[in-house]
Amino acid sequence: MAMLALDDQHLDHELATIRIKNLRLRTYIGIKEDEIRNRQDVVVNAVIRYRADKALAFNHIEQALNYRTITKQVIAHVEDNRFQLLERMTREVLDLIMSFEQVLTAQVEIDKPHALRFADSVSITLSDSREPKRGS
Repeated sequence: MAMLALDDQHLDHELATIRIKNLRLRTYIGIKEDEIRNRQDVVVNAVIRYRADKALAFNHIEQALNYRTITKQVIAHVEDNRFQLLERMTREVLDLIMSFEQVLTAQVEIDKPHALRFADSVSITLSDSREPKRGS
């Protein structure tokens, strides 16, 4: 597995990164008749950053951002709803993750496998942040 180059944000040793990788779900996604009638596979990836100083100090789940709780909510939301656009599903999953107060930044990528004839998948990536924008 390749390591990404560290930048300034990685110098804060109390900032944790949670990665939810290849969460495979089935939902209704698309605008064609067969997409409206039949569930399709989607693959959700998320990168979530939060301040983990209390979790590091106290070693209790109550002090950490519970990735299991987040994942269960993502599963329920994706599988229990219908979406016309991949953009909309991605935004809703991102909003759900950002609804947890501890989350500072999040990025969500959702793949729709076999959406194009000669491609493995098509994906949409969106991100959000509570941190002030640079230059603000």
